[in-house]
Amino acid sequence: MRLPPIKLFSNRAFRLLVAAIGIVLCLCVIRAAGAFGLSRLLVRFALAKPNLAVAEKAIQMTPADAQAHFAGAGVLSTLSRTVESATEMERAVALRPADYSLWSQLGLLRDQLGQTDSALAAFDEAIRLAPFYARPRWQRGNLLIRAGRYDLGFKDLSHAAHSNPELLPALLDLAWNLSKADPNLTAQWSQIKTDQGRIAFARFLARQGKPTEAIEQLRAVAMVTEAARKDFVEQLLAKGAFKEAFEMWKTWHGSAGGDQQSTTRIYDGGFEAPLTFDESGFGWRVPRNAKNIALSLNSGQPHSGAKNLRIDFAGDSNPGVEVVSQLFMVEPSRTYQINFASRSQEVVTGGLPLVVITDAAGERKRLGESTPLGGSGAGDWKIASFEFSTGPTTTAVVLSLQRQNCSTSPCPIFGSVSLDSFSVAQLK
Repeated sequence: MRLPPIKLFSNRAFRLLVAAIGIVLCLCVIRAAGAFGLSRLLVRFALAKPNLAVAEKAIQMTPADAQAHFAGAGVLSTLSRTVESATEMERAVALRPADYSLWSQLGLLRDQLGQTDSALAAFDEAIRLAPFYARPRWQRGNLLIRAGRYDLGFKDLSHAAHSNPELLPALLDLAWNLSKADPNLTAQWSQIKTDQGRIAFARFLARQGKPTEAIEQLRAVAMVTEAARKDFVEQLLAKGAFKEAFEMWKTWHGSAGGDQQSTTRIYDGGFEAPLTFDESGFGWRVPRNAKNIALSLNSGQPHSGAKNLRIDFAGDSNPGVEVVSQLFMVEPSRTYQINFASRSQEVVTGGLPLVVITDAAGERKRLGESTPLGGSGAGDWKIASFEFSTGPTTTAVVLSLQRQNCSTSPCPIFGSVSLDSFSVAQLK
């Protein structure tokens, strides 16, 4: 049965009306999306410059967008208009109350205005929203410390440093300064409880010239990596804490190379252990990229043991270079004797090699030296010795193979020198 014409017309009109409304809504959505997109472009531009007019335009286009108000607050803050900046940030927080970062920024602005209680309230909310994030706790901790509430402040800071270990150096430095360089109070405030924290604190104490306290921290660590050990010894040596550096180095290297009951000794005097380029403690040190000089461990007819050190010279080299060296402990105001064996083969130069002892501290004062090593022909092993005396403050010396100064420059050298059987003895 056919419908009345009027009903057909009504259905068609209704469909047209619905289509028209849909088109209008689509246009509105497109316009809103376009406005939002343009507003976000303005936000980025306003923050990059900064430009207040652009930020205000972004707010005008999208007044319900928290990010636009955040941009306005940021620009106002750079212009030192802190009161207005805080107002804009409050609007941003009202529009996006679950964003912890907005609460953190509001806390910072209120802190700048001297509104301590309101700032703490903002930081509290930020921490409630992001309890495991470091930044809001770090910000609140700093505010509490400036308010004189050290226990609560350092509790926040240590919690933040635990979440983000990169904050630990700043925490240690702050605690150190506020405690007036008190290691115990610094440890208490910083709440050092983990191995990672103890290693960081030990390095900090070493840099501050507190080697004994640094060693105490390091000994509480279950396992210390080789890199951390090396770094720690280097820091102690840089501060002139030779005794403490040696005690730690000796612990890690066991009893190899000499009597552990004797502090004054030459480690691996017979060159039985491998040579490494990265030795920074009390073993043999060899330089990298020494010009025209090659070092090797030779097992052919050593003076003692299974190996000896052979140094081959093949041209110009700097007489001031320590071809091989070792740091070892001594006592102040004592006389010692260095004993060793050497063998030379066809050494030709205007600056012969010799063994030198220098003070490890200060300007490296020369304390003694051997007779020159070398000469023509291939010789047998020769036993050599020389004496040196330490000064009233000398606690460590450096034994090294160097060359005599030459009358001409450059000063070439050719041939080889072998060394073995180093030892040291206290005479008086």
